[in-house]
Amino acid sequence: MAFPTKLLNAGEHVVVSTRTHVKALILPGLVVLVALAAAIFLGRLIDSSVGSLVVWILFLGVLVWFLVGPLLRWLTTTYTFTNRRFIKRSGFIAKEGRTIPLNRISGVDFEIGVIDRIFGCGTLVVADASTDGQVELHDIPDVEKVQLQVSDELHRLSGGDRRDDGT
Repeated sequence: MAFPTKLLNAGEHVVVSTRTHVKALILPGLVVLVALAAAIFLGRLIDSSVGSLVVWILFLGVLVWFLVGPLLRWLTTTYTFTNRRFIKRSGFIAKEGRTIPLNRISGVDFEIGVIDRIFGCGTLVVADASTDGQVELHDIPDVEKVQLQVSDELHRLSGGDRRDDGT
């Protein structure tokens, strides 16, 4: 997914842009499948057309609440690191965003649980000097690679281009 270049400042370029792993949609999908099975079962169990209609209307509510909402959130939420800042953007109609200048970021860590390892994702923890302290980005695909890219950019920004390996 490409970050819109019209939202970048002059001389700014994208280092890494990502969104939450598709794994975040598995549980909502399973809920909808269970609701579909229940709707089919109840639809056949109830003889009246009004009762059957109510069952399907309830199923549509479950579909919207548990699948369409999370799908739209997944599609419209992005995490972008540029050579100057971290940008979190989300929203389809009502939008919200958060920006942290890279020079205020004090560290970028990652956490990978057992399930995350299976799916190839993890939590990226961006620590900054604000009162909020840190931002946790859950279910980031290839989190170790993202952490390495961001750490390299932070090192470059801090003047780490010169040799600092002790030799």
